[in-house]
Amino acid sequence: MSRFDFDWVDAFSDRAFGGNGCAVVHEGAHLPVETCTAYVRETSLVECTFTGPSELADIRVRYFLASREIPFAGHPTIATVAALRDRGLIGDGEIRLETGAGIVPVTVAGERIEMTQIAPEFGPAADPALVAAAISLPVEAIQGIPQRVSTGLPFCITVLKHQADLARARLDLSALATLGESLGADGVDMMEPFLVTLQGATEMGDTYSRLLMAPPSPPEDPFTGSATGAMAAYLWRHGLMPKDRFTAEQGHGMGRPGMAQVSRIGPCDNIQGIKVAGQGFVLMRGSVDLPDQS
Repeated sequence: MSRFDFDWVDAFSDRAFGGNGCAVVHEGAHLPVETCTAYVRETSLVECTFTGPSELADIRVRYFLASREIPFAGHPTIATVAALRDRGLIGDGEIRLETGAGIVPVTVAGERIEMTQIAPEFGPAADPALVAAAISLPVEAIQGIPQRVSTGLPFCITVLKHQADLARARLDLSALATLGESLGADGVDMMEPFLVTLQGATEMGDTYSRLLMAPPSPPEDPFTGSATGAMAAYLWRHGLMPKDRFTAEQGHGMGRPGMAQVSRIGPCDNIQGIKVAGQGFVLMRGSVDLPDQS
């Protein structure tokens, strides 16, 4: 058993209890998967990060759900950098993170934290009927053709016509498994659809999204930075977002409003990267005793 410092950060928010929470365990990147996933379950958060030294970048970051390790996640990246900044370990400028999805550059400018996600990978289109069944909505609620897109972590990007449909969406786990199989999920990755409408939750937003999640994760993610990057790539690729940069909103229906500013590197038909920026509010600081062996 070893003791580690941690910070609990509300990412994509400038205040307490907004956006999406993430616990950042400092110098814990060497811990076994079983310890890390158990810690996520203990916190009841969607994801937590564990940092450590890197030979390839400034710092190594490992990302965990309650069920498994994942290569990259957006709101935990914002949370991790906000925690490092709050502890005085970094200042303004660029920091490079070693992640399972490659090197992720992050720029810090005061309270603003901007990560550059990798160039989008556009995967197979999804059958709208399978997506509709997975989210318990009629197929007519879907605009266009959903598609698997990744900027470090894959999501089934699904545009809905109306915010009323967004609010009514509910996961059907059996139908979700069928959708995941059709998109090449490996049986662990359920490929939950990332749902977006082309209208903000507030006057400040250009899009409003939801991510419903399968157990053992909580039922909904308050703000999803990695999916926001994939969603932005999809909107630009398919001509659905006329702006070169826009404001994405999520979490308002959960009472945890979050906001990100999104821009791209390169033209719509040849995107080289997606920039997602937000703030992080450090809510709690402390230490935790964790087993360092399996």
